[in-house]
Amino acid sequence: MLTPMTTGFIKRLRCNDQAAWYELWETFGPVVRAQLTKWGKGRIGAETVRDLSQETLAALSESIDRFDPSRGARFSTWLLAIAKHVLGDELDRRGAQKRGGSKKAAELDDSWMGQSGGPPVDAQYEANVFAAKVEAALRAVGKESDFTDFSIYSMRVLEGKPGRDVASALGISEPTVSRRLARVRDLLRVKLSEIILVYSFTEDEREEAARNGIHLTPKQESAAADDALFDEAIAEIHHRQSELRRADQAARLR
Repeated sequence: MLTPMTTGFIKRLRCNDQAAWYELWETFGPVVRAQLTKWGKGRIGAETVRDLSQETLAALSESIDRFDPSRGARFSTWLLAIAKHVLGDELDRRGAQKRGGSKKAAELDDSWMGQSGGPPVDAQYEANVFAAKVEAALRAVGKESDFTDFSIYSMRVLEGKPGRDVASALGISEPTVSRRLARVRDLLRVKLSEIILVYSFTEDEREEAARNGIHLTPKQESAAADDALFDEAIAEIHHRQSELRRADQAARLR
């Protein structure tokens, strides 16, 4: 069953809400480009990957009216299937040119919407998709939080600095560091819950935070341990996503 947040986001895409499309591509563009590069196996260069990522977005806009999430496809599968369709067209076109002919682009049919259809999804791709959601939540929290509060969270959790060093750098006490860090952590849990709902078409997707060691609703009896695991998981995912972003940026500058 789809949530109001999920259906609301799909409605925004169908209404050609440019902010929604930008949000989608800002969040998942690097993931799609990384997957296209992996599939290309050296047959396509960075410039072609950039072009195909834009074509993927165009194909998304053309197919969104036919998308039926109730058929059981995960959001990540939807995105992956369209990217593979676009890449397949490009490789077919190149093959036809080598043979001295031409090939009409294949139409994107609806078979990819089914739960069992579509391209195989590997663990790395799914990890990248979830990391992109975490990154989007961090961006949202960075915009809404007090600047110092978010700086404390960044230094303490994302950079891994000891609490006493953060306190010394900002001229505050360690208990103050802990209180302000907790404020950001609580907001991050809220934002991550919201973003997961926006991009979740199945119950399985809505449970992915727990599978990644992230407790969005910590238990009172284990709150301290859950908070520590939450911060550790967020930091690990943040560093992995930062590496993906750096690789993506380097490829785009070639």
